[in-house]
Amino acid sequence: MRRRRPPLRLGLTAPRSDLYYRLLTVPWSGFFAVIAAGYIAFNLLFAVLFRLQDGSIANSGDAFWNAFFFSVQTMATIGYGEMRPVSAYANVIVSIEVLLGLVGFALGTGVIFARFSRPTARVMFSAVAVVDRHDGRPTLMFRAANQRLNRIVEAQVSLTLARDEVTEEGVAMRRFYDLKPERARSPLFSLTWTVLHVIDEASPLSGAGPEALAAQGAQVLVTLIGLDETLSQTIHARRVYGAADILWGRRFVDILGRGKDGNQAIDFGRFHDTVPREESARR
Repeated sequence: MRRRRPPLRLGLTAPRSDLYYRLLTVPWSGFFAVIAAGYIAFNLLFAVLFRLQDGSIANSGDAFWNAFFFSVQTMATIGYGEMRPVSAYANVIVSIEVLLGLVGFALGTGVIFARFSRPTARVMFSAVAVVDRHDGRPTLMFRAANQRLNRIVEAQVSLTLARDEVTEEGVAMRRFYDLKPERARSPLFSLTWTVLHVIDEASPLSGAGPEALAAQGAQVLVTLIGLDETLSQTIHARRVYGAADILWGRRFVDILGRGKDGNQAIDFGRFHDTVPREESARR
């Protein structure tokens, strides 16, 4: 399934105060690249400051890299003992670097902990949604599954239809309509959940078809929120079904069964599979 890219935001510059947010959302590779770049730049700066006064560091010689590695030892408060500050100027620089190093390590540890401790939902949605008759009524259906071996307590799902419309004044707008699920709440979401929306006269999808939805750029926005039983934290998951992701006249295959030991079994290998209406009726 191809991941949708977020829309471009032209003419908008992110505020610098969003640095913490960027550090939380950047991929791990980018995060460690930023940490490494900052670490090297920090020690290069203090190496230059130490080199401004000749002989300020004992046993450092004239090599710039000796000053750099002395800065590394100072920042991490290692202190091997070979090199040491021998002037008042060097001791002042060491004191400043130790203070900034402690602050930097504290901030870096906090960001790493925040990244690891963020609650995440392992909820899998079916790759497509389907529209078929259910209990004699046309119904929009899709599947959700909890991929963890725990339960999501008080799970709630909400559906929203987004489509392009033109007002009576000829203004093009993106409008949103709530789609009422047949069951919007699951007290214990542990296995799978087939979410249903009945397309009746009150439904915003009433009278719509695949061609009309495609022409309107329609999307069904799905949001699932619940309390993770293990983490005791609120988690959420979302999925967007475009007009091309909604299959008409098909239904999902049955994935519930019994294992050899008689316990209930779920075949996630067929979680996304659908069959035509006629074939499902024969089954």
